[in-house]
Amino acid sequence: MRVPLIVRSEEVQASPFRPSAPDFLTLGVETSCDDTALCVLAGGRRVLASVLSSQVRDHAPFGGVIPELASRKHQEAFLPLLEEVLRRAEVRNPSRELDLVAVTMGPGLMGSLIVGVMGAKALAQAWELPLVGVNHLEGHLFANVVAHEDLVFPFLALIVSGGHTEIILARAPGDYALLGATRDDAAGEAYDKVAKLLGMGYPGGPEVDRLARRGDPLRFPFPTPMASSDEISFSFSGLKTAVLWETRRWAAAGKDLPREDLCASFQRAVVDSLMAKVRLAVKRTGVRRVTLSGGVGANSALRRAMESERSFRSYVPPLELCTDNAVMIAAAGYAAYRRGYRCDLTLSPDPVLPLTPRHQE
Repeated sequence: MRVPLIVRSEEVQASPFRPSAPDFLTLGVETSCDDTALCVLAGGRRVLASVLSSQVRDHAPFGGVIPELASRKHQEAFLPLLEEVLRRAEVRNPSRELDLVAVTMGPGLMGSLIVGVMGAKALAQAWELPLVGVNHLEGHLFANVVAHEDLVFPFLALIVSGGHTEIILARAPGDYALLGATRDDAAGEAYDKVAKLLGMGYPGGPEVDRLARRGDPLRFPFPTPMASSDEISFSFSGLKTAVLWETRRWAAAGKDLPREDLCASFQRAVVDSLMAKVRLAVKRTGVRRVTLSGGVGANSALRRAMESERSFRSYVPPLELCTDNAVMIAAAGYAAYRRGYRCDLTLSPDPVLPLTPRHQE
């Protein structure tokens, strides 16, 4: 894989662009999975326009994202969304009014990433604009930077989605350390698999959350995963298996499964596990600012737990910044640009791009 050219900060100082100007406009592009998203961001956090095309209906019949279908849908949506976001932002001459193109370069589905990266490179070349590749997970960190003006570094970040469950120490922009991650299933993946066990549709996470609100979280004594471990790490495969055996036990007995109670009990175990490891990270690092991000950050029980916590100060983004969006990519790209990063047209997507060096403690 070709590595994008990085231009150091001393070269940037001679650039005619104004990265600290409040009217500096960044076009953000996000296509890491099944949402096509673009935005125009002014400065570091003022959203001029943000648009998104969801593929949920396209993938729902298959019970999950079909990579080839996702990439084709991205191709169909990209140009119409580009026209719409520029119209809403009142950008009539992109080559003169825009200052930067920021695009997700990984991690994600390779076909989906290619569409976004190739589109962004074409625009940067045609409009003669600088280009920055953004790590999708760094984007999730910056969702809270956009949402909360009082959030300062360092902070801890709990990233919870269908593909990731991690706690990151964000020491400074661009300086991140992985404190812990899941050993198997991500929390969002566990939600979707439990939903599938219960015969729910896709995506299953929101439906499990909805049913859990009407259920008894103590009806089923599911254990809190990794509760006895002093590691900052997660594991949800055992909990998923416990749910499977419980559904089979009720079926064998010929009884109607109390799905609301089961969902509430499962959700209680997941949230307790996440919160316990966050508290452990706070204790070990001494950092008492904690952000929540990722698709599971929209879960009502997890949001309540974060917002009611007293051992640290929590930062929870609005729902539209939890799931994949281009605002967070533009914000992370803008910050990277100010740090002196640039990519040339050799930029290539990386579906397993790490935010921090692998095996980092």
